[in-house]
Amino acid sequence: MTEESEVTDPISKPLVLASGSPRRRLLLSMAGFEFEVVSPDIEEIRLADEPPEEFVVRMAKEKAEVVAASHSNAFVLGFDTSVALGERVYGKPVDEDEAAEMLLSLAGRSHMVYTGFSLVQPGGQIETGIDAARVTMRAVSDEEAAAYAATGEPLDKAGAYALQGKGRGFVESVEGLRSTVIGLPLESVVDLLIRNGIVPTRM
Repeated sequence: MTEESEVTDPISKPLVLASGSPRRRLLLSMAGFEFEVVSPDIEEIRLADEPPEEFVVRMAKEKAEVVAASHSNAFVLGFDTSVALGERVYGKPVDEDEAAEMLLSLAGRSHMVYTGFSLVQPGGQIETGIDAARVTMRAVSDEEAAAYAATGEPLDKAGAYALQGKGRGFVESVEGLRSTVIGLPLESVVDLLIRNGIVPTRM
């Protein structure tokens, strides 16, 4: 008599993406993961003199923790992305005028993009990480910046441009993962999830 081995689902707990970003949702879905989406209700305020690398990790952790408070039986994944040029750290523009100003200040120069990520486990343990990419922009005219801002695309993007959208026309080169610039460093995040027993269910 042969005893049949029991096949179990490697995903013992659900996965929650603590982000309202459609681009993060798309990247995680394209990687084959199944998850629920919950937007964290949190203010994104950088502390005085806080380095952008520390800011994005702190915010990713706080976003994941806020959602985990009401999803204690799930793995909760949070993210935050900032753009830095010298001492200036760029968040999301408040309106079209600021979006155009941000784009013009980045034009013709290289800047850093930092994406922090955090995974809160069902037991409350937290893992955090960060990835960085260097982006070089071409020269941009005032008219181009204003026209792009008027499309609305840059209004919810750190640094006021979308690499995955029309904003890619302003980018000359990316040193690092393009997914980091978009807001979800795939290689690091997939490794983090698999190490915690969360595996892709679709190819």
